[in-house]
Amino acid sequence: MSNGFHDQVIAILPKLRVQALALTRNRAAAEDLVQDAVCNALSAQASFIPGTNFAAWMHRILRNRFISNLRKRRDTTDIDDVPASAFATDAPHEDRLALKDLSKAMNRLPADQREALVMVVVQGMSYENLAEATGCAVGTAKSRVFRARRQLEAWLMGEPLQRGSAQAARAAQLTRALQSRLAPSADRVSAS
Repeated sequence: MSNGFHDQVIAILPKLRVQALALTRNRAAAEDLVQDAVCNALSAQASFIPGTNFAAWMHRILRNRFISNLRKRRDTTDIDDVPASAFATDAPHEDRLALKDLSKAMNRLPADQREALVMVVVQGMSYENLAEATGCAVGTAKSRVFRARRQLEAWLMGEPLQRGSAQAARAAQLTRALQSRLAPSADRVSAS
């Protein structure tokens, strides 16, 4: 095993752990997934082309291993502990509550959106590298992150009207009507 390859594997481990936690939502399963992915990478070391994107190659191995494990098992453990340590440590009480809400909301996201969001926002991966790592088009990668952000915002802001633009337009119309009824009354009071 070449020293450079070994060093790259060690350097990418923290990011692989974050990705594995986003996929599995279970610390023990995430550690097992990272270990399996590293073993796969070491055995496939000869297939890695030096000078190409090592991080994307490793993330793809981890993701493929996760999918392979899902196909074998067909059921996953659903534990509500996205690691708050991935976002912050020693936060004030209000921040810890916000992180807990964010963690619950993240767990509600579809796996592909959660994975994309973690890889881009937490790990700082580019959309191009995300697309390469997950085997999708760049537009699909951007769409997954956008939809995840939009859905998280909706959930964390109290799930605003989601039944379509007709209901939202009706609510806006009712608000304007109420404001117009109150405005003349205020004018009459001030005129007296």
